[in-house]
Amino acid sequence: MPFGFFKKKKKEEDNTPHYDPSNIRITDIRVGFFLEYNAKTWEVAEEYEYDWGDNEFSYSFLLRSADEEVYLSLENEGELEIVMTDKIRLVKLGEDIDDEIADNGRPPKTITYEGVKYYRDNESPGYYRNTATTPRNESVEMITWDYYDDDEEKAIFIEQFGERDFEAYIGEYVEEYEFSNIIPASEPPATV
Repeated sequence: MPFGFFKKKKKEEDNTPHYDPSNIRITDIRVGFFLEYNAKTWEVAEEYEYDWGDNEFSYSFLLRSADEEVYLSLENEGELEIVMTDKIRLVKLGEDIDDEIADNGRPPKTITYEGVKYYRDNESPGYYRNTATTPRNESVEMITWDYYDDDEEKAIFIEQFGERDFEAYIGEYVEEYEFSNIIPASEPPATV
């Protein structure tokens, strides 16, 4: 359910889908859509909204295939950026990382994971909610930290909810052309 790195998307006035049915793009997906990625068919199972304040929102999506779950996040500030991530256990990023956050108010400046060094880049406080199950006025306060490798092609994201509740994600940037056969849901989901 990442991420703070996808900010500044202006919220539309309503939740009605606004896309051209003859030219559906990855930026049009919502819960119930299907798409092809990495030689698999995925269903958009959940949608998460991040409210960064000043009418700035971002979204990520849980995608499910027959045997896997991944998260897709989109940012479009003049150029579309797409990140696919997997959820990982925080302890894999360092045995004492939760204590460091508690003691210092943030995680370390660098993290080495599977032989790759990542550098902390952003710290973003905001509010999070699952769009299908949580009303907007019940969003949860959170903070996220973004890390990137030297080439800025791979990323790690750490999210904190409350004092000691953390989630971590590892991912990489992908291109829009890697997605195909995007099919909308037969009925739009109810929004809260």
